[in-house]
Amino acid sequence: MAVDSPLQSRTTSEKDVKALNFIEEMTRSPDSVQEKVLGEILSRNSGTEYLKRFGLNGSTDRKTFKTKVPVVTYEDLKPEIQRISNGDRSPILSSHPITEFLTSSGTSAGERKLMPTIDEDLDRRQLLYSLLMPVMNLYVPGLDKGKGLYFLFVKSESKTPGGLPARPVLTSYYKSDHFKRRPYDPYNVYTSPNEAILCSDSSQSMYAQMLCGLLMRHDVLRLGAVFASGLLRAISFLQNNWKELARDISTGTLSSRISDPAVKNRMSKILTKPDQELAEFLVEVCSQDNWEGIITKIWPNTKYLDVIVTGAMAQYIPTLEYYSGGLPMACTMYASSESYFGINLKPMCKPSEVSYTIMPNMAYFEFLPHEHDGAGDETELVELADVEVGKEYELVITTYAGLCRYQVGDVLRVTGFHNSAPQFKFVRRKNVLLSIESDKTDEAELQKAVENASRLFAEQGTRVIEYTSYADTKTIPGHYVIYWELLGRDQTNALPSDDIMGKCCLEMEESLNSVYRQSRVADKSIGPLEIRVVQNGTFEELMDYAISRGASINQYKVPRCVSFTPIMELLDSRVVSTHFSPSLPHWSPERRR
Repeated sequence: MAVDSPLQSRTTSEKDVKALNFIEEMTRSPDSVQEKVLGEILSRNSGTEYLKRFGLNGSTDRKTFKTKVPVVTYEDLKPEIQRISNGDRSPILSSHPITEFLTSSGTSAGERKLMPTIDEDLDRRQLLYSLLMPVMNLYVPGLDKGKGLYFLFVKSESKTPGGLPARPVLTSYYKSDHFKRRPYDPYNVYTSPNEAILCSDSSQSMYAQMLCGLLMRHDVLRLGAVFASGLLRAISFLQNNWKELARDISTGTLSSRISDPAVKNRMSKILTKPDQELAEFLVEVCSQDNWEGIITKIWPNTKYLDVIVTGAMAQYIPTLEYYSGGLPMACTMYASSESYFGINLKPMCKPSEVSYTIMPNMAYFEFLPHEHDGAGDETELVELADVEVGKEYELVITTYAGLCRYQVGDVLRVTGFHNSAPQFKFVRRKNVLLSIESDKTDEAELQKAVENASRLFAEQGTRVIEYTSYADTKTIPGHYVIYWELLGRDQTNALPSDDIMGKCCLEMEESLNSVYRQSRVADKSIGPLEIRVVQNGTFEELMDYAISRGASINQYKVPRCVSFTPIMELLDSRVVSTHFSPSLPHWSPERRR
């Protein structure tokens, strides 16, 4: 190992030493690793229809690749992806068979993006997972002496017209043999049994996982969920269901709400006898009005929370601190449906200081300087080893499964280097306005939703003259709030009825993408959309305020999303009526044909 490396091994575990050595090896010469990765990808996929189109003629060098292959977006690749989705098995993007599609955030048409994947991609993901605990063990000793309470869930999946599975990346992983038949590892023992994690009913799954976590409360050393919002949803679930959970524990019998046969059978081996002492403790703690520090009260040995709190998830940090009594929050890895990218080598740092070290063996990475305003000129893309500290870039990847020079849409800032490998802070998703969890709503989509909803009262001569929005995460689950300023045909400016405004809320939800609607309907991770109607003249006041703070009157644009406290206070002080979506929008796991 490098003498000055922060990954000095303080462990006697041979497995940990091997993993840490691998990280050192990958980060010492990232450029040579990248050159090898690109060569492998281009060599194996040289016969694909996509690469043949650009006349590479078997070339595997970076210069030829960058000169001839364009930078693309999902819309550019959609025709090829659609053919594979429809059942074309010829080597279109990849020489290896596409075995499934991983679903990513929604397109402008409202459907999830389909990311092609091949069998061996699971091995790459598993490799990155295998590096997480060896790094964590450098900072938090004794994690092999207890268990992790992780709230993990599978989501609905569908099949493409050609018969390939289309599902989120974590659902794919949890349903794989890599997860289901994972070898015993004392550092990765979960309180939740596989049967509960794999239960497709999210309510039954949550109940069983929470019950197991309570029964094993003294064994729990860390609490986690994929996103911060998921962990808060679990706390909210406990607030709403602790009486029933306590009753199960008191009687030693499982609630009738658990009907899934596999979960019932597995839980019968965990909930084996009454535990009156635990039940009484739970009643005493949960019946208090003040839930501050509830996590450490119930799970007193918890050392940290394992959740993503970067990007849009940063808005949940204060609430997590409240419920946990200020426990550290570990963001361990950086990944997406397109590819897994890297790990956090200082997982116990403050959330505001989280940086990820890109592992150069995962894919071929290029970086588009963020100040660049074009579609992607190949001469402007920067190699992984050549990025500069302090600068922001959009991530562009080339994967083994056939994505070539694909713009991921993540904006990253370079914060430093580990050995010769750059470390990045996730800044934001490009063009995303609103996000509660895995949903991502951009400005064009919000505009379309407002237009569709406002048609409902167009006949009476009322129209939306201005609007803005924010993601309200103070409620659990969080929800979208849209501020509308309305103008009527006559001078009375009579507001549309509450019934029509409720329909407007629902119409907006119907207009948002399938990721949002799945979160509302199936996952219940987003609450009903809210419209707040403000007094006439409110948005003029908003402009006056911005100008008083130095904005140019000639260049001022109404912000379509707000988060600055004084602006929020101004808007809320002018609200004349509030309205919520009265029912759930339409959503089905089946893909639109």
